[in-house]
Amino acid sequence: MSDDVLSVIPTDPYWQPERAAADRTAALVADLAPGLPDGVDVEIDVDWYDTPAVVDCGQNLMRIRCPRCAASIDTQWWGDLLEAHCEDGFGTLAIEVSCCGAATSLDALDYDWPCGFARFEIAVWNPERLWFSDEELTVLGDALGHPVRQIRAHI
Repeated sequence: MSDDVLSVIPTDPYWQPERAAADRTAALVADLAPGLPDGVDVEIDVDWYDTPAVVDCGQNLMRIRCPRCAASIDTQWWGDLLEAHCEDGFGTLAIEVSCCGAATSLDALDYDWPCGFARFEIAVWNPERLWFSDEELTVLGDALGHPVRQIRAHI
């Protein structure tokens, strides 16, 4: 069986909220993704990480492009990178892309289906909705105390 995960992360991959703000925001997420009509609640995970962790889109990933020259970046390279850092996260997001040699950041790559990096994440498993609206993301960011973005994974 496959799962869908809708994650809310801060726009700054290094930022973390205070516990009260995280709890308040998780409660709002639960209100916005209440589960199935038959009363089955969704599972919501709230996680803090010591270093930025990848929040990727799983099987939704179509391609990755360089933010400087727009060349395609090998998805096998991406998969190997994730595997190498799956336990410890990323000490740095700085990279040099092989296509044009530009110095950039992993969170600046152009992912076709959004991917991100975060030290804080609220993940909704099988949310029974595709995305949060821009207005809902603004409300969640206000509650958290920092702007947020969303990542939808199919795993």
